This record gives sequence, structure tokens and C-alpha cells, in this order.
Amino acid sequence: MGDAGAEEKQRQPVKRRRGAARGRILDAAARRFYADGVAATGIDTITAEAGVAKMSLYNNFDSKADLVCAYLQARHEEWLDLYRRRLADAPGPVAGVLAVFDAYADHADLAYEHGFRGCGLLNAAAELPTGHEGRTVVRRHKEQVEGLLAAHLRELLPGRDEQARSVAEHLAFLLEGAIVRAGLEGDGTRMRRARDLAASLLDTL
Repeated sequence: MGDAGAEEKQRQPVKRRRGAARGRILDAAARRFYADGVAATGIDTITAEAGVAKMSLYNNFDSKADLVCAYLQARHEEWLDLYRRRLADAPGPVAGVLAVFDAYADHADLAYEHGFRGCGLLNAAAELPTGHEGRTVVRRHKEQVEGLLAAHLRELLPGRDEQARSVAEHLAFLLEGAIVRAGLEGDGTRMRRARDLAASLLDTL
């Protein structure tokens, strides 16, 4: 195999350990950021919960700001996975629109340490200063959700792109209002009600 091959074999366990540590750190950050807030959660709290040394955190993330962005991106990917699962069982554009609402309801129904507190992305964004990269991650998530709604609606309303865009914006506002109320009330009831309202609106198109 030679020296190069031997060196590669030696490096691989280190990569696996770093990958495992990164996952534990992200999982711990996700729990603490959502339950306690970004500003109130320090690096020491995260490393203690993750069971890693502080140096391990900085081997995987450049800073707390970098960790916050990684958390927000992971939460976005978590929602996308829920949406894709719903979409797999969603024949047609109406079902596609409702899959977006179902994915939000599924996110609300996940097990949270202190119960559901609303959209973790918006909660974090509210704490971050203007210009923080994390706010860009959140904005892109919301834009992508509205874009998914618009894509399904363009399929439902061929040749009526402006109406599809307008209805997508309307439904995005409905989603945001529902998730805020659901967060205040601590459960996903409002999300399911929002889905019913969306279904009624789609019936009129």
C-alpha cells in the first residue's frame, strides 16, 4: 500500500471522530438554542451537554456564530425532509400545497424539551443582529417555502403565474401567522387549522 496509503488509514478514524463530535455538538446546540434561546446559551453549556471538550467545538466550528448558522441550516434541512416525506404521498398540486402545511405541523409535533415554542428559525432570527449570516439562512428558508407553494400553484393554475404567486404569498402569510399562534399556545392545533383554511381556499381556485 505504501506510506501514502498508511497515512490515509491513520487519518480516517480522526475524520470519523470529528464527524461524530460535530453531530453531537449540533444536536446539543439544537436542543439548547430552541429551548433556551441563542443568546442565553453559551459554548460551555453546549460542550457539556454534547460531552465534548471546548477544543472539539472549535475544531468543527469557527465560532459560535458559525455554529448558529449550522444549527439553522440543519433545522431547514430537517423541515425539508419532513416536506419530502409528505410530498411522496401527495398526488397532484393541491396535495403538494397541503404537504407544505403538513410538514410544518409535523415539525410542531416533534418532541421538544420544553414543548413547542414556534418556528425555531424565526425565534433565532429575532435574537440575531442585522447582517448576521444566520438571518440570511432564515430568509432563504422562508423564500424556499413560498417558492414551493408557488411551484405547486403554477401546476394547479397553468398560465396564471401572477395568481399563483399571489396565492402562494397569501398561504405563506397564513403559515407564519399559524406557527406564531401555535408557538404561543404550545401545540400544533393552529397548524392543523391553517391546513384546513388552505384546503378551503384551494377549493375556490
